Amino acid sequence: MNNASMQLFKRVLIALFAISSISFGVPLWAQSYPNKPVKLIVPFGPGGFTDVVARIVGQKLTSNLGQQFVIENKVGAGSTIGTDFVAKAAPDGYTLVMVSTTHVISPWIYKNMPYDPIKGFTSISKLVDAPYVLVVNPKVPANNVKEYIALAKSSPDKIHFASSGNGSSQHLMGELFMNLTGTKLEHVPYKSSSGATTDLMAGIVESSFAGIPNVINQIKQGQLRALGVTSLKRSAQLPDIPSLHEAGVPNYDASVWLGLLAPVNTPKEIVLKLNAELAQILNAADTQKALAQAGVVASPSSPEVMADLMASELARWGKIIKETGMKL
Repeated sequence: MNNASMQLFKRVLIALFAISSISFGVPLWAQSYPNKPVKLIVPFGPGGFTDVVARIVGQKLTSNLGQQFVIENKVGAGSTIGTDFVAKAAPDGYTLVMVSTTHVISPWIYKNMPYDPIKGFTSISKLVDAPYVLVVNPKVPANNVKEYIALAKSSPDKIHFASSGNGSSQHLMGELFMNLTGTKLEHVPYKSSSGATTDLMAGIVESSFAGIPNVINQIKQGQLRALGVTSLKRSAQLPDIPSLHEAGVPNYDASVWLGLLAPVNTPKEIVLKLNAELAQILNAADTQKALAQAGVVASPSSPEVMADLMASELARWGKIIKETGMKL
């Protein structure tokens, strides 16, 4: 092979390499992602608020990307067990975690956190927003928020509120309620929000600050009584139920968000691919309808906006926890 032929051969090899590895600036391995099942870790129990959304979104991702997004519930310690599992996973896009507001609450109430909630993860997208709702067993002699407050003040430590665990969003909402109303409720942590709801319906506990998706059917069927939603404004899913703010707890505002994270150092190309798919899924009319029926509102974002949200929420809830003196 003469020199000219050698040079031509080299140019052909370089061109072939470029074509095989890059298309529109995206590496071939990123284009083929995912080429095996993806674990989507839900650090809460089956049937709970986060789990409901995870299954809606996971099913759509499976359909759009051609690989199974397998939901795995890894519960415990205020969502830190499942989240830590993902923090320690390979940053290859095949192990993801759906986190809630609890993600930025736990660092303030758990000692020796095994991961950094911000630096230990790569943000992919915000997913949904949702208020919670204060619900009571129908046998509780309180038909509105003011009557519930009066009952709690007349029976200190005898009115219980159930949550999905120590340090959960439900727990913090109860602590914030006590701080703003001067009441003293007894916190009863469960391993999952569905377990808390089961005992609430059975009358074992009197009340709970529950995710609307978890209790909306029970409210409509009269199995639970809704007193007030936790956002400043009413929820579209429960338009007849006042906000706690308008019902007698001024400035109560504690909506919850869900977001999707990956281990830190997950390749940007995979993050952007997932982000684009999620935006398409969450903006689709059928997905929004399914989420609305579950009591949440689609709210996709860029990875950067999700990262900024977590940082601001970490500071916000830290301030609230310090002011309430909340402890496990």
